[in-house]
Amino acid sequence: MFDTNFYKGKSVLITGHTGFKGTWLSKMLVMAGAEVIGYSLAPPTNPSLYEMTSLDQTMLSVIGDIRDREKLMRVFDKTKPEIVFHLAAQPIVRDSYKDPVYTYETNVMGTVYVLECVRQNSCVKSFLNITTDKVYYNREWEWGYREDDPLDGYDPYSNSKSCSELVTHSYKNSFFADGAAAVSTARAGNVIGGGDFADYRIVPDCVRAAIKGEPIVVRNPYSTRPYQHVLEPLSAYLMIAQQQYKDRNYAGYYNVGPDEKDCITTGELAERFCRLWGEGISWVSQQENGPHEANFLKLDCSRIKKVFGWKPVWGVDEALQKVVEWSKIYAAGKDTEKCMEQQIEAFIKKENEHV
Repeated sequence: MFDTNFYKGKSVLITGHTGFKGTWLSKMLVMAGAEVIGYSLAPPTNPSLYEMTSLDQTMLSVIGDIRDREKLMRVFDKTKPEIVFHLAAQPIVRDSYKDPVYTYETNVMGTVYVLECVRQNSCVKSFLNITTDKVYYNREWEWGYREDDPLDGYDPYSNSKSCSELVTHSYKNSFFADGAAAVSTARAGNVIGGGDFADYRIVPDCVRAAIKGEPIVVRNPYSTRPYQHVLEPLSAYLMIAQQQYKDRNYAGYYNVGPDEKDCITTGELAERFCRLWGEGISWVSQQENGPHEANFLKLDCSRIKKVFGWKPVWGVDEALQKVVEWSKIYAAGKDTEKCMEQQIEAFIKKENEHV
């Protein structure tokens, strides 16, 4: 588990802070008392989870393109971060087919620019690059992928994140072997949570349909994914960055995913969502001939469990319940930020009970 006291007063920079995961991470760090700096494009969706919060009043938010190396360097020079979380990315598989050049520029060269800033700023003691479970060469087999399995994502998004991993490995070996900064990557499974408004994702599709009272359309009902609440990997990221800050021997490459029982098909996920939402909501299968996406994908998370004693807190049903709770508050026009804070507090409390 991560220690909220550790982050109190620490200068922490997050790239991609206006996105779904970035907003939840920013809120966790602000609540922990960190001095948070965000560097990101404007919020990627409308509505936007970031704009529903008061984060602009409690952290330094810089709107900028991760491909703008000079602007990014100025932010590092001015704020002198001790810890850096790199989340900025073009994260949608289908969008990567539409604009592969932008995807590679953002996900690969963006990583180069962030690492170059880290290299030139000795203030940074801990760096974590957030990638994805899709970095692996996917054999569509039933076993979970391990950190030493080959990296070779199929589509432009997945492949660009594989490249981002390789860039990080090279910088780590070439420039940080002397201990200047502890460098790690974290490969997380599919995350769900309140406030995700992205297109082409199953849970946001479920929420949009449920609010409208329409059947949920499921494109790939038989694809299997490792679903987890967004707070699961974020807690793990905070733990990794904290531990390697204290002892760089913890730096490495970590899978972060749910237990075996929470690797379920998209159809199963939709069915469970419908039961939790109620109100007669249902789902229908509408398979389409879209671009290639993996059908079967799981992670082996033995390493992070062995090294840190880490384990998931919420199973997929509890995670979905939290999504439904947040989404119904949103649909009713009530205080979603308060709900967000309460869920973070509940997660940390339960995580502490697990220790």
